[in-house]
Amino acid sequence: MLPAGSGQLVVVTGMTGAGRSTAAKELEDLGFYVVDNLPPTLLRDVVRLVDENRGSQQPIAVVVDVRSGSFFDTLQVNLAEGATGRQATLVFLEASDEVLVRRQEAARRPHPLQGSDRLLDGLHRERKVLAALRAEADLVIDTSSLNVHQLTKRVAQAFGTPDTMRLKVRVVSFGFKYGIPVDADYLADMRFLPNPHWVPELRALTGQDDDVAAYVKGRPGAEEFLEQFLPVLETVAEGYLAEGKRFMTIAVGCTGGKHRSVAMTEEIAARLRARGYDVRATHRDLGRE
Repeated sequence: MLPAGSGQLVVVTGMTGAGRSTAAKELEDLGFYVVDNLPPTLLRDVVRLVDENRGSQQPIAVVVDVRSGSFFDTLQVNLAEGATGRQATLVFLEASDEVLVRRQEAARRPHPLQGSDRLLDGLHRERKVLAALRAEADLVIDTSSLNVHQLTKRVAQAFGTPDTMRLKVRVVSFGFKYGIPVDADYLADMRFLPNPHWVPELRALTGQDDDVAAYVKGRPGAEEFLEQFLPVLETVAEGYLAEGKRFMTIAVGCTGGKHRSVAMTEEIAARLRARGYDVRATHRDLGRE
């Protein structure tokens, strides 16, 4: 019997070029602790270390490929129910020879089992090595006709939860004089609003103070901006999710990153949060002046 609260254990394997790296990246975005190219003999050790350091509810995904060689002989034993204390799900990714050859040639990388022969020979050897695993796989995904986004969506549908599949939004305030955040997906400029710096009683305060926030949001154009900007962000967010992107950074700037951008960042974050998004507000340049 498995311990109560045991997290998922997903083992990803399959043909070279079938999308193992894409699947692993999506599982990582879904909150899995991912280990690539793991020898199956180390599977129990990885689960034990994760359980000890992150807790038994932390989902784990391991990627095993043909480079593991003879280690494949022990994979079935290590995947047996109860062997790791978790119920394992074996995912096998495959594609047609024609598609795999095209992908490998585009990547300009030799097949690990090709040797001095043709690429197709390497693929045939790999299919033979992996035949038993494919037969026992819990989930087989043929990626021949799937692009990266479609494969990502398939993995998310199989292993995502309502929480992990939500868009995670980071709204960050900044000062233009310190440079634009390089990781921004969307940029908003608050310098069209009057600067509280020139109001003596507000100068020493920040956008996190109620008086400054009320001043900024009460200026002409502020509410109109918010009412028009939020629907744009929601449209972009829906598109990101459709394309398999689950992280979005919105940069909100003013001159020094102290008053206007801070107040509007907090307001944008609050309104997005009220709409059901997973939002975190940060202030990059607050305190630099």
